[in-house]
Amino acid sequence: MLPAPGGRAQADDIALVIARTRALDENHVAQWDLTRDPAIVAEAREHASRQLTTWGVDNAVFTTELVVSELVTNAIRHATDPIQLRLIRQPHSLICEVSDGSATTPHLRRARLFDEGGRGLLLVAQLTPRWGTRHQPGGKTIWAEQSLSPAP
Repeated sequence: MLPAPGGRAQADDIALVIARTRALDENHVAQWDLTRDPAIVAEAREHASRQLTTWGVDNAVFTTELVVSELVTNAIRHATDPIQLRLIRQPHSLICEVSDGSATTPHLRRARLFDEGGRGLLLVAQLTPRWGTRHQPGGKTIWAEQSLSPAP
């Protein structure tokens, strides 16, 4: 906590709010509403792959498909409707967001050797330099950002 004026401790935490200062161009945002059916994960990967090809960032397809798979699977398993996938193409980065109707904050966990699940967010954290959770009324959004480097 930051000290209040006069050196007294504050009773509340202080939060830093960061806001986007320019609107997103509709040609740089794609989104899809998803159902809570495990079969939708493959369709979500396909949506992402096609969109990245349209944007000319094919070199990001592999990582993005893995991130989409993990985040959508987590939403289907652990959250509630509505579920939405959104991709945001910025000049030097790509943001993948999966929103759902649950307010529960996900956390990294260490899966044991023979566990069948529990590695999704760890994989996202290893594949992307930045990821996090944003809460809003009616649910949350898990996002992951990756750098877009020019194709070789």
